[in-house]
Amino acid sequence: MRKTLIAVLVLIPVGLGIFFSLPNLLDRRMNSVATPPPYPASPAAEKLHDTLFVADLHDDALLWNRNLLERHDFGHSDLPRLLEGRVGLQVFSTVTKTPRGLNYESNGADSDNITLLVLAQRWPKPTWTSLLQRALYQGDKLQQAAAESQGKLVLVRSRADLASFLEAWNKDPKRTAAILATEGLHPLEGKLENVDRLYDAGFRITGLTHFFDNEVGGSAHGLEKGGLTPFGRRVIAQLEEKKMIVDLAHASRALIDDVLAMAERPVLVSHTGVVGTCPGSRNLTDKHLQGIAATGGIIGIGYWDAAVCETSVAAIVRAIRYTADKVGVEHVALGSDFDGTVHTPFDTSGLAQLTQGLQEAGFSEADIAAIMGGNVRRLLLEALP
Repeated sequence: MRKTLIAVLVLIPVGLGIFFSLPNLLDRRMNSVATPPPYPASPAAEKLHDTLFVADLHDDALLWNRNLLERHDFGHSDLPRLLEGRVGLQVFSTVTKTPRGLNYESNGADSDNITLLVLAQRWPKPTWTSLLQRALYQGDKLQQAAAESQGKLVLVRSRADLASFLEAWNKDPKRTAAILATEGLHPLEGKLENVDRLYDAGFRITGLTHFFDNEVGGSAHGLEKGGLTPFGRRVIAQLEEKKMIVDLAHASRALIDDVLAMAERPVLVSHTGVVGTCPGSRNLTDKHLQGIAATGGIIGIGYWDAAVCETSVAAIVRAIRYTADKVGVEHVALGSDFDGTVHTPFDTSGLAQLTQGLQEAGFSEADIAAIMGGNVRRLLLEALP
């Protein structure tokens, strides 16, 4: 009996050690790159890239227990690598729930992978059961990183904030603006007043759904894949009133149709592919590309295989070229999905390779500047409160 007790006492800390180390192992394995840095580009691409304001519409780094201010040899982004890639603005999204057995075709809302990740990463107790608290906690992480960055990471909440940042960036580009976004609006927990909670916490871009249908509407990967619910219509009206930007990434086609029918402000898709170069349930049809552009919105092209059907710069560029040809260069942007458990050609320090790919595809310097970040800058200066 005594030997059994001793064995149990020995195994408990071993088991806990393994449990608490799993997030780091998952982060290393699931946020991977095809080739490690450094990422050389041609002299012409490097020269042009060094003049660009680069913006990316989607990064899930806040989900992981990584210090954003320190360089890491795994994952896709942190402040040192953002600065190396000349990223002037990064949208950071907050992941709060994903279904077990996650797939692109059909997922229920009755299970959750993130709870175990929350426990293993020792997040505060309120986050164990509340999706709203998970979003708020990740927002707090970003605010704390900004506060400790000595002005190198700046949280933007308004047009005035962005204009002030851009004035400083033009004098010294060794700084990055950050905007908070949600990966789905299930953190509302079915309560309209929680839109105000998110707004007050600094959230300015709101994805409506993620990998399952929620109270707002249908996911491209859900069971019903429906449109806006009555609650969802009230949410859209509230978001527009508060000048929070609607993100249609992961939305079902019916949900996209419903939002476009009632939208009075520009909408965006933060990270996606296009059916024209890569068929898939969550990639955008030509009709939806045109509908999003008609609102004055932008489409962020992703870097992973399900978005562009390859892990390569050439595949990303093909999707960008297709989208630009369909709706105009002014509606195309970058939407990496970095740190979102995807395999990409490079990490954020390698973005000059994408500049080179756009050059080789025949885009002009003005078009490249727009795609790489100018379009995002313009939209945010128009659409932020």
